[in-house]
Amino acid sequence: MSLQASSSYAVGISSFGSPPCCVRQSPVIRAKVEPSEKSVEIMRKFSEQYARKSGTYFCVDKGVTSVVIKGLADHKDSLGAPLCPCRHYDDKAAEVGKECHCMLFLTPDNDFAGQDQAISLEEIRESTANM
Repeated sequence: MSLQASSSYAVGISSFGSPPCCVRQSPVIRAKVEPSEKSVEIMRKFSEQYARKSGTYFCVDKGVTSVVIKGLADHKDSLGAPLCPCRHYDDKAAEVGKECHCMLFLTPDNDFAGQDQAISLEEIRESTANM
């Protein structure tokens, strides 16, 4: 498991409704924990199997496929279930088990569908290395 630090800015708005020029920004440090290799591999295999059984294909841009698979693996580790990483959830735990709306599985008539129903662990690593 590797850690990756990133910084962003949180915007604080007072209850008095300060104008935007007076809004104070303070730096926020967030540690990003990579999903386990085991979960990435489980989600990779699941994705390949589902694509074959459903007659769908991965996106022609393998980076999209890789990010979604890693997001599924991350949620599998943190929530116990592969919740779709492509949407914002107010309550992630309540969403577990609902339908996925990401671009992981595309029908052949989709403009973004590639020809592949397989992706290697190495392709996932390479596509997401700088994220």
